[in-house]
Amino acid sequence: MVPRCTRRSFIERAALGTAAYSIMPFPGLQGSPAMSIATYRNPEEGEEAIREEAIRLTEASIRDLGGMGRFVDRGDTVFVKPNIGWDKMPAQAACTNPDVVATLVRLCFDAGAGKVKVSDYPCNDQRRTFLRSGIQAAAEAEGADVFFMDRRKFREMDIGGENLRRWPMYVDYVECDKRINVPIAKHHNLTGLTLTIKNLMGVIGGERNRIHQNLGPAMADVAKFVPSDLVVLDAVRVLIANGPTGGSIDDVERRDTVVAGTDTVAIEAFGATLFGLDASRIDTTIAGAALGLGTVDYESLDPVRTEV
Repeated sequence: MVPRCTRRSFIERAALGTAAYSIMPFPGLQGSPAMSIATYRNPEEGEEAIREEAIRLTEASIRDLGGMGRFVDRGDTVFVKPNIGWDKMPAQAACTNPDVVATLVRLCFDAGAGKVKVSDYPCNDQRRTFLRSGIQAAAEAEGADVFFMDRRKFREMDIGGENLRRWPMYVDYVECDKRINVPIAKHHNLTGLTLTIKNLMGVIGGERNRIHQNLGPAMADVAKFVPSDLVVLDAVRVLIANGPTGGSIDDVERRDTVVAGTDTVAIEAFGATLFGLDASRIDTTIAGAALGLGTVDYESLDPVRTEV
């Protein structure tokens, strides 16, 4: 059952969540940065230049958090979860930048990971989305196990959420040692934007359309059930309209930014600013704050800012 939650109750609960955050210990707040923002100083045109930019931004964002070794231990099985939901090319900004994903895979192995898995449960045909997004080839080139999700491996689990109580979850994602959530920042016609929390739609099964009327709170419950050890937001290119599918290059703009950290709500709140929006306009951000998953006041984390 997915009870309806109004925007007013979102905001009231978000305020409570932000208050709870002030006394709740989050990873990275005890001496290590909780958030880093890497931007490109002199962006250039052309696919090769954008590829190099994506690599360098990703490397800088992880370095500024203290390196991948802060998150990945030797021998870990790491699940890197990008958005591979749509049969679109990288330039159309519907899926995560493949070079951001591949760089994270490489950094995981450099930190001693035993295995790195990369997958998603896409809306379009997975054989086409994995290929056309460029993610399969890029991640496999760095040694990742890139695979199509097997419907038989979705198992109904007790989410224990306020809005989503039981739901089929992908077993590999739930049971891995470490989780890295790596969405692309883009417009979404239901939630305003799709950022970090909404990206976890790709690890749930079942009749996903059943939660669309209460999508923000339901996905916040999922984010609480399977917390991310590291969140990396790809905003090299962003889709500013007609999301989540996109398709027109006219709807794509450059932001030349990669954001990384341990606070999924703070990263969402910053992501909203890339579209000129306030966090209170984004259902997933409000719902995540209401559950105590982080703070909408990302500046309170004193994020490390770097120009590459």
